[in-house]
Amino acid sequence: MAENVYECMFIFNANAYARNPAGVANCVDELVSSNGGEMLASRLWNEQKLAYPIKGHRKGAYWLAYFRIDSSQMVKFNRACQLNDTILRQLAIKLDPRLVEPMVAVAKGEVTAAALPTDKSETESSDGRPEAVVAE
Repeated sequence: MAENVYECMFIFNANAYARNPAGVANCVDELVSSNGGEMLASRLWNEQKLAYPIKGHRKGAYWLAYFRIDSSQMVKFNRACQLNDTILRQLAIKLDPRLVEPMVAVAKGEVTAAALPTDKSETESSDGRPEAVVAE
């Protein structure tokens, strides 16, 4: 099977994160490495109130991770996440290969999202609506 790069958003138990932030980061690294993956970037996204209670928790710590793993290992990875008590929810999506480098660079803090090059054939007019660019 092919190795793909995945973006995964975790929602951790905020109390567990507050008690041991380094342990949460290590938990994500261990989940990936134990399933034969390689961590590319991992960081705290935000800590906030949840839209609805999850497993009785009203607050969560959102953690963003980018990793490379064999696609056949994703079932085992998802199951390990479900069995972990500190993870309330997780969602992993496969990244388009063209987006891997810029997304990982932003997650590592090497580049800001505003500094990334854009490939637009449209510009915005003064009122915010798209305006077609005409080549002369």
